[in-house]
Amino acid sequence: MAKKTKSQKTNKAHQDIKQQMVMAGKVLVAEGHDDFTRGHISMRLPDDPGLFFMKPHSIGLDEITVGNILTIDLEGNVVAGSARRHSEVFIHSEILKARPDVNCVIHTHSPYAVALSSTGRPMRAYSQPGALFAGDVGLYADSIALIRSHAMGAGVAKALGPHRAVLLKNHGPVMTGKDIAEAVVVGIMLENAAMIQLAVEAAGDAAPEFPPDNIARLKGELGQPEQFQINFDYLVRRVKRGGR
Repeated sequence: MAKKTKSQKTNKAHQDIKQQMVMAGKVLVAEGHDDFTRGHISMRLPDDPGLFFMKPHSIGLDEITVGNILTIDLEGNVVAGSARRHSEVFIHSEILKARPDVNCVIHTHSPYAVALSSTGRPMRAYSQPGALFAGDVGLYADSIALIRSHAMGAGVAKALGPHRAVLLKNHGPVMTGKDIAEAVVVGIMLENAAMIQLAVEAAGDAAPEFPPDNIARLKGELGQPEQFQINFDYLVRRVKRGGR
């Protein structure tokens, strides 16, 4: 059997990434992250870090296909694909420009994260998912409007800082990861943590949190790459079975 050329290997890697993006979109919708056609996901090309794949405009997250995914550069210009580009492309381009350690960016309007963002309060470790984010989520509070310029995207990237996620106040969360599995699971865990935090705060005064070293230890365990991949794989299997 003939060995695959470098070009064939690159094409296969790109197709695999696009297939993961397709499944990520379906998982996010199944987990309540859809808001008509407004969410989006991007993934940096492993062989060319100045380019990224991105979901196009005017379709739902669950309508992403291998054929409609766009290729975009770090200035937000479409370099391959014929679909319409999202106007909020600058969330992705500016974060990928500022954070070479990040390869995947997701923005949704998940309701509990939006609600928590509107309070301006920090994430707390009121649950195990909350331990992943306690004191470690940025807040972008410059505007409720769509992020439609380089400057606004740069503001989101600055608010993200070194964190995994940033809340756009009264707008929605932005999640990042080294790969698609991490960013998707981070988004689902963030929404769960926000839901529990809002319930705790609505119930009244919370009991004291666990000591910082205890929370930090759990955060380290939850943040292992293997954990993100295991949980993403499970969510993909559930979607394929026709589960929630």
